[in-house]
Amino acid sequence: MNDFEKSLAGYIGAENLERIQGVKIGIGGAGGLGSNCAFNLVRSGFKHFVIVDFDKIEYSNLNRQFYFSEQVGQAKVLALKDNLLKINPDLEVEAIVERVSSDNISRFFDDSDVIVEAFDEVKSKKLIVEQYVNSDKFLVSASGLAGWGNTDQIQTKRFNDKFYIVGDFITEINDDNPPLSPRVNIVAAKQADLILEAVLEGRI
Repeated sequence: MNDFEKSLAGYIGAENLERIQGVKIGIGGAGGLGSNCAFNLVRSGFKHFVIVDFDKIEYSNLNRQFYFSEQVGQAKVLALKDNLLKINPDLEVEAIVERVSSDNISRFFDDSDVIVEAFDEVKSKKLIVEQYVNSDKFLVSASGLAGWGNTDQIQTKRFNDKFYIVGDFITEINDDNPPLSPRVNIVAAKQADLILEAVLEGRI
């Protein structure tokens, strides 16, 4: 147990930390949702990750995603791995620079206990939800997080014991409702908190 983990165990207890560290998290998408959900999970003690995204960091990402200006041009998943390791240097992060498709999704996520849907594209969101909604995986998704204000409208909908969606279910990204850090981060944090709660309650 490194110094970060010892300190965290002081808050949540060694037994809870051991339970958390026994869970593997699969994250589809390393943008605003995926990168911020990931750092919340790491700070909560999760240690085993597979993160999949094909995209590279642009300056337009820095307003809401867990990246820094010197990382512009890098593959998101590789930069995210570096950033997460600065929180806990003993993480096990499999960073995969690929686009998720129906042909490879099982290879990426079938051995994960938890799946975080963090895609921008509706097609990719639908793919991951349809793949795992009836599985034994704990699945968290998102819908409606753009713009600013009205944060009390961001809700969690429970569809069954294993599937949750976070968002306001209305506000999609467009010219009038850009993706901005506060609401994106709230949704990402709520996704992470759902996972943490389920683990500590013994539901994962």
